[in-house]
Amino acid sequence: MNFKLLSPRLICNKTDFIIVKNIMVKPIVLAVGAIPIIVALLIAYPLIIKPDIPFSAANPNDTIEIEYTKHQLKKISFGVTERVGTQKTEILSIKNNGDVKYSVTKEGYPQPDVKSQLSEEKLRRLTALIKETGFIEIPSESFPINDDVFDYKKSNVKITLNGKSKTVHWPEQNATEKFIPPIISMVESQLDQIIKQISE
Repeated sequence: MNFKLLSPRLICNKTDFIIVKNIMVKPIVLAVGAIPIIVALLIAYPLIIKPDIPFSAANPNDTIEIEYTKHQLKKISFGVTERVGTQKTEILSIKNNGDVKYSVTKEGYPQPDVKSQLSEEKLRRLTALIKETGFIEIPSESFPINDDVFDYKKSNVKITLNGKSKTVHWPEQNATEKFIPPIISMVESQLDQIIKQISE
């Protein structure tokens, strides 16, 4: 009986070793990289779906101001050179007293502003989300645009919470190879909902 056929391969050439190594390393890297994402989701998800606002996250003494800008951009080629043109710009401003202003500029032409009022509950939930996820403390990152992307959205938000400011810039996920952190996506989703509500 040939026992070599029954036993696992203990000897392999260099190419086999590299292939096996690559197969094993990728799942480990993915698993380690997913840990911060899972933690952020576990922290922020209950704040979005729960009707109750955790008092430990937001309190009446908090002051917050938000300026959220969305650009619809398009790359225009001039042979050797390229230029990025703005097709549409949306600006949402939220003051600490709940005053909201929504401005839109389409192809260089400003539209009439829309003004509204955010309820105290919604403002506190938004403040709680920003505080609990540590949005003000996230490191600044750059998100390079893929060469084959010509139409895309790019956003930025400036949040001033209790006198401390943070500005973050990011494109839509399908325009970049870098991963957009869930913390940014959650804040973006909440602000987009406010835009949708006041512009209807």
